[in-house]
Amino acid sequence: MKKLQLSFIFTLLLTFVCAQEQKQEQDSVTYLQEVILYDPVDRPVSIGITDVQRLGPEVLEARNPIDLPSAMNRVSGVYLLSGAQNTNRITIRGVGARTPFGTDKVRLYFNNIPVTNGTGFSTIELFDLENLADITVIKGPKGSAYGANLGGAILLRSGAPVNRVYNTTTLGSYQLFKNNVGVAISDDQYDLQLTYGHLETAGYRENNDFERDALLLNSSFKLSAQTTLGLLVNHIDYFAQIPSSLNETDFRENPRKAAFTWRQARGYEDNNYTLAGLNLSQEITPGLRNNTSIFYSYLDHYEPRPFNILDEFTQGYGFRSIFEGAVSAGEQAAPFSVGAELYKDEYHWSTYDNLYEENNGQGSLQGAQLSENREFRRQFNAFGSLEWPFTNRFKARAGLALNKTYYDFRDDFRQGSENRSAERNFDLLFLPSLDLEYRLTPSRHLYANISRGYSNPSLEETLTPDGVINPDISQETGMNYELGSRWYFSDPGLKVDLSVYRMDIRNLLVAQRVGQDQFIGRNAGETRHQGVELDAQLLLKPWSGIRWMPYLSYTFSDHQFVDFVDGDNDYSGNPLTGVPKHRYTAGWRLAGDAGWWWSLGFEHVGAIPLTDANTLDSEAFDLVNTKFGYSRDLGPRWSIALSAGIDNLFDTAYARSVLINAVGFGGSAPRYYYPGNNLNFYSSLRLEYRL
Repeated sequence: MKKLQLSFIFTLLLTFVCAQEQKQEQDSVTYLQEVILYDPVDRPVSIGITDVQRLGPEVLEARNPIDLPSAMNRVSGVYLLSGAQNTNRITIRGVGARTPFGTDKVRLYFNNIPVTNGTGFSTIELFDLENLADITVIKGPKGSAYGANLGGAILLRSGAPVNRVYNTTTLGSYQLFKNNVGVAISDDQYDLQLTYGHLETAGYRENNDFERDALLLNSSFKLSAQTTLGLLVNHIDYFAQIPSSLNETDFRENPRKAAFTWRQARGYEDNNYTLAGLNLSQEITPGLRNNTSIFYSYLDHYEPRPFNILDEFTQGYGFRSIFEGAVSAGEQAAPFSVGAELYKDEYHWSTYDNLYEENNGQGSLQGAQLSENREFRRQFNAFGSLEWPFTNRFKARAGLALNKTYYDFRDDFRQGSENRSAERNFDLLFLPSLDLEYRLTPSRHLYANISRGYSNPSLEETLTPDGVINPDISQETGMNYELGSRWYFSDPGLKVDLSVYRMDIRNLLVAQRVGQDQFIGRNAGETRHQGVELDAQLLLKPWSGIRWMPYLSYTFSDHQFVDFVDGDNDYSGNPLTGVPKHRYTAGWRLAGDAGWWWSLGFEHVGAIPLTDANTLDSEAFDLVNTKFGYSRDLGPRWSIALSAGIDNLFDTAYARSVLINAVGFGGSAPRYYYPGNNLNFYSSLRLEYRL
């Protein structure tokens, strides 16, 4: 309660200070579509002309403000598995499903700044959902300007500043308290957005406390009519206990418990993360623009776990520059883009004995040092594309990306012949992409794509069991083939996006377990990813002043090992581990001009193979979430918004995330399951003052 009072007082102070500015009153209510399927007319040339989707503000608003998975899972082909607030794994078309923890093989950007580290690992929980205006998903390697990763790219964007001061407070189950306070000022010369958010929750399970403080500064200054300078600072400080995964018996009988050793060690992670970037946007000529960013990131991570204590920090820096323009193609323009991106980071990590068993039940205790290492990692991407309109109906886009990756591993602990220092310089990769599009009508399109992508091995996958870089580890590469169509109907308001794809991936990276929650990697064959994806949304006006927007997203995944031999076991022909064959979401948003709205969402996830031998599957499950909201003006400048939601309405027992190929140690049963939350409630209050 004290934090709530302090946040409200802070809001009033901000309101008083900013109210001294005499600004023009602006309308704070803008009706946006829930899911926007990019129209090729306004699509940036760097993104391409094929299947791209963007989750708009109403999708994010309709969810629990700490529930990123249900928002991301609205998009077909995308599945976010969440073991806890700090344990998220994003898979796109099955790519990344074999990663034990976290997200890799997908490139992540925030306001056009790359935030994926030097080995391709992304941490989406470093961003506050309430600070995001929309999320764009590029599925597969066809986004040449965004790394051409096999999984694709996810572009996070904060909102454009609107003159206002606001405070949003959320209370809910598991002692949930979340408060965001912010101010945004905009005029002809500058934009400024400053927000501070605090989140704490005890979590559904034992040893599941989570606390986060987030600060976002997003600003831009117009230096001239053609030039704008932007400054971005995103800082996150969070502490998260780790309950870890459960075996099948505990999952069914007592899903709220933590894994025994993690509870005994009181395992947790403590993170401090800062991302800072400068952006210069310039119109060089009336038909040519340049956008250049330089950036720096710092992550300090401390994690006591039962088998050891990890102490690490990473410093990353680099630049990204892209030119966009158009050349003449007869009576039409042919858009082009060309650019480059450099990301370098320096990773320091040490491990120590965890003496929790000798600490009288007080949890983790740091003991003797076991290792001290550094790794210098460098990724360089160059890219370009040209979109050529052959006729008014038919156009093609050719793209090319180049990637060069380098690792330099330094063992600062062992001496002499035991020292494991080594370098790994991967070959230059050429990653072409070709898009074709034919317009049946201005609002109905057919498209095709052929593209080549890659994935780097993670740090763990580059090391042998002895802790030295494995010179035989190769990058995964794959070819993507895709056909699709987009259909827009104005009466009724209907949008349909349908695609079929096939992607063949070679040099499959396999995480092999060598100890309790410890993995190494190796290349183990080839996989085939193929499937069908459907996204549809309807806009109806059944009564005057009422809008009804039902939606459906369906994913059919037929992924399998083509050639996969692991020791004496041949898994060729088996379904790919970690991917449900069928998954769909459906629901609606019902809204009235009087300021009220109601969203209802249904999610079905099919059974997931948990072992490469396909001897065990997780159980399919269905979830229903719902949320109500109401907003109104309290005067010419003040407004209020109230909302309340229920997640897991029917109290389904399910696994929100799974660990594939789990192995039991010391006679214990393997731990495959991360239980999802049971029936839970939350409510939010938002006060806003328009400047």
